[in-house]
Amino acid sequence: MVTRPTTAATGATLAATVVVASSGPQPSITSWVRLEPRCRDAAMREGIHARVFDPLWLLARQWQVGEFEGEDAGSPVQARWRGLSAPLTRVWPGAAQPGQPIRPQPYDPAALPLEAVVERRPVRASGPFDAGSSIRLAAESGLHFLRLLEAQPLSRSYRAGFIAQHALEAPTAAERATLDDESRDYWDLMAGRVPDGRLLAAAWRAADGTRLPLPAEPAIAGPDRAEVNAAVDAWLATYETLFCEPAPGPDAWQRERLEYAFSAGAGLGAADLTLTAAEYDGGRLDWHSVDLDPAVPLGAVFDQAAGEVARTVMPAPVSFRGAPARRFWEFEDARIDHGLLPAGPGDLPQLLLADFAGSHGNDWYVIPVDLAVGTLTQTRSLVVADTFGVQTLIRPHEPGTADQANVFSMFALATLQRPPARDSMSAAIYRPSAPRANLFYLAPGLLRSLDGNPRDEVLLLRDELANLAWAVEKVVQGRVEQRVERATDERRDASAADSPGAALPSYRLATEVPPHWIPLVPQRQAAPDGSLRLVRGRLQQTGGLNAARGAILAGAPLRLHDEEVPREGALVTRGYQCTRWIGGSTVLWLALRKRVGRGEGSSGLRYDGIEP
Repeated sequence: MVTRPTTAATGATLAATVVVASSGPQPSITSWVRLEPRCRDAAMREGIHARVFDPLWLLARQWQVGEFEGEDAGSPVQARWRGLSAPLTRVWPGAAQPGQPIRPQPYDPAALPLEAVVERRPVRASGPFDAGSSIRLAAESGLHFLRLLEAQPLSRSYRAGFIAQHALEAPTAAERATLDDESRDYWDLMAGRVPDGRLLAAAWRAADGTRLPLPAEPAIAGPDRAEVNAAVDAWLATYETLFCEPAPGPDAWQRERLEYAFSAGAGLGAADLTLTAAEYDGGRLDWHSVDLDPAVPLGAVFDQAAGEVARTVMPAPVSFRGAPARRFWEFEDARIDHGLLPAGPGDLPQLLLADFAGSHGNDWYVIPVDLAVGTLTQTRSLVVADTFGVQTLIRPHEPGTADQANVFSMFALATLQRPPARDSMSAAIYRPSAPRANLFYLAPGLLRSLDGNPRDEVLLLRDELANLAWAVEKVVQGRVEQRVERATDERRDASAADSPGAALPSYRLATEVPPHWIPLVPQRQAAPDGSLRLVRGRLQQTGGLNAARGAILAGAPLRLHDEEVPREGALVTRGYQCTRWIGGSTVLWLALRKRVGRGEGSSGLRYDGIEP
């Protein structure tokens, strides 16, 4: 006898088979019964929903997924980590070369962030008659000294005497011709009315940094000399520490690359380790900005700054949003649907992510270790104790080690290998090779900084029609530190090049180009270099020469590598940055940054044209 009751809830048919046997004249009832589930839904959605029908069914499902299986393994309850940590103690600004005699500068990560040490540019005047210095800074620093002087208990006022002796002079005729309207008006207003901060610094501070005595003029009464000296010392402390400026020596800004290059060293045990950043464009400095450079030792091993670090902590399981629940009957947050990951057969990263989240998500633990910023750390050992009291030693992975059992490799730094170079400049291009394991670099980087409006902006772009590269000076800094838009500040009158009132077509040798477009002419370097460089040129036009005025392009000759101006172009800016560092100190510096440009452009330059 066979019956087929149907259950609509599960979408399946239960077939009950009853076998009737006879022994003698009296027949026997059921001797064996079997239930056969027969699914009528190919998608099996109802079974995956795991609806509750009775407790025994729920226990059977937990038994089927293996939730009741026990393993002879303990959970980690204590971990003891030992390592060797050393701070960065030396910095060399610039692209250091193998065999080059260098004298690195001392560096303390607790005093300054590494970004400020590398990126800082000169702000104050290099002398009392610096032609390119800021007039606003000279005037406002002089006014600040007058405020400090008036705060002292003096017998009489010396304000007029200091102004007469160190007055801000008016601009000369040559300087007035190069000034914009705002700079000229400000300079005329302050000239002769305030002391010049550049003259004050030259009168009280010698070239070697020693404090000079008060000069004979203006004459200071004997009882007031102590108070005036106190005002001078307070002014010098403010004037010399307001901006974070570079020390005399090599420059980290590489003009031929329009990027920064530097090396930092730390002595880790008996190893002299050097971290080099060959192409740092400014902004945020982190562990991936530097690579290990074994060819240039900085001598940081002689500083003896390394120390042993030991931490005993309780491991915490790693969790993430949308992690699968550990128990079968446990509600999940459903923030991430791992079943919707578009992972194909060859998409290895997403397959690894799905495997980690679904199969091994509860096998990871985190061990917090507090380290000082700006340090290189090497792991010595890791001992993990579980709930059964078993202690397991986990050694760090070292290349070439035969025994690879119970080892780990998490932190590594790429090693730089210099290719054969034809000259000193091309030798600054580094290529990473095999990484070095078991070396963690905690960079003294900034979490957040205040960025001021750029004082200078230069857009580098390609002009395929003119077969040239251009450096477009969009913004330059005026003498009173204001933004000067060169596109609106300089407008060239092209009417002189037109034919006066003639109805016939006119011949033009070359079209006019805006004055803030500076051409970059390709030039092949002499042997043994032979590289192609972009040299700053000048374009002779009816209104004068196209010359650079900003601090980014002006100055020393520019020999930019050809690959530094790609088809997408580059944008180089110069502006102030301010941040707070360890202990609450404020750091203010002037920095350069390089970013991706805006693509190709057209200057409109044409030769040998006939115009109606």
